[in-house]
Amino acid sequence: MDVLVCLKRVPAVGSEILLTPDATAVDTRHLGFTIGPHEECAVEEAVRIAERTGGSAGVLTVGPPEADEQLRYAMSMGADHAVRVEAPVADPDPEVSAAAIVGALPDLRPYDLVLFGEASADAGHAQVGFRVAAALGRPVVGGVKGIDPGTGTVGLRRDAGDGVEVFAAPLPAVAAVLEGLNLPRYPTIKGRLRAKKAPIRVLAGPSVTGGLRTLRLRHRPEARAETVVLGRGAAAAGAVVDVLAGLGMVR
Repeated sequence: MDVLVCLKRVPAVGSEILLTPDATAVDTRHLGFTIGPHEECAVEEAVRIAERTGGSAGVLTVGPPEADEQLRYAMSMGADHAVRVEAPVADPDPEVSAAAIVGALPDLRPYDLVLFGEASADAGHAQVGFRVAAALGRPVVGGVKGIDPGTGTVGLRRDAGDGVEVFAAPLPAVAAVLEGLNLPRYPTIKGRLRAKKAPIRVLAGPSVTGGLRTLRLRHRPEARAETVVLGRGAAAAGAVVDVLAGLGMVR
């Protein structure tokens, strides 16, 4: 089975998020970049499927030349080829990204399954996979946490309350996967060396600029922790018991 994973270059945020002066974007001058956890699981699953079925695992991104770093990371995990579609704007919205992917697919090998992360780690629009599937007329399932390749079909599982929903989608199909689908592997030294030398195919992107415009970003209210001194020595015993009783730990 041939599988393609569509991923996005996103800021690797591990501390306070800074905004640009006009508050319309994240200030990335001092940030590194990565791929999101949903997409990392999608790459791992594509590699596993290719290994089991004797197929291929490709990765594709829509973005600037700097996004080659994320494509090479995916190849160091085991993906065997990569494609970058040039974007008409620095941070393409879901409409632009979907149009770029749909336009690029006819120039690539036919893929049985196209995987997306459920949502990007930065904007979290959760639209691109569904837009692509609608444009191609392919079945699509979101929130996927299990993939079972078959002959002519693929089984897609997702959690549903206290149970599990199982879909049998005819191929070719599209799926948006969630973190927890698997445990992604760490790239090996051999994998990193192979990825460093591997070619990346570059395709021209669409001329559309999308329909979304960011007006303003706001920080969420900070959760401030407060320390309360219950007392000192034996005098604090009563207050400690009251706290434990409130937590249901003593009666």
